[in-house]
Amino acid sequence: MVTSAETAVDGSTERLTPLMLNHAAWVTHDVEATANFYMNVMGMELASTVVDDTVPSTGDAFPYFHIFFRMKDGSTIAFFEAPGLPERPAVSHPAYEIFDHIALQAETHEEVDRWYDWLVGKGIDVVGPTDHGGLIYSIYFRDPNGLRLEITHPTDPEWNRHSAKGLADLTMWNEGKKRAVEAGEDVAEAMAALIASRRRHR
Repeated sequence: MVTSAETAVDGSTERLTPLMLNHAAWVTHDVEATANFYMNVMGMELASTVVDDTVPSTGDAFPYFHIFFRMKDGSTIAFFEAPGLPERPAVSHPAYEIFDHIALQAETHEEVDRWYDWLVGKGIDVVGPTDHGGLIYSIYFRDPNGLRLEITHPTDPEWNRHSAKGLADLTMWNEGKKRAVEAGEDVAEAMAALIASRRRHR
């Protein structure tokens, strides 16, 4: 069941919402290169580290180095290096390497362009700048681990306050998929047709 921001999923009058993003974490096979990139290219402070041979949350016994890098607002991006960990398997579709990413916000539109020049000057391949339909303005690149990063600035100051439109779009998407499944259609083709029809009627 899809609910509004004012309605709890279980129908009660109380709900919990996280305060902020504390950190997002990924695996690295080279913490030295990762630290160099985030401190010297991305300009982040080394915020904290953990070195242990047991994972506290699960009890799994293997040595690891956990490192956090801090941004201006106090949020962090983190990595784990565990010696002997096999390489991550290849993805089954290129969409995974495009859609899976983390977006970091610049202070201004012009700063996004400055980041572009800075990164290119460091020999880093950059995609963009891209204007996402008047919503945000972004560039894309990868860190030493292959993680796709985005530097972005909102073109629309209310870009993350469009809840009513978001709920309507979510309903449209879910119902479109259900209709395609019930009709025995190829879901991807049906959704592409739905998007094309929606675009024509804007």
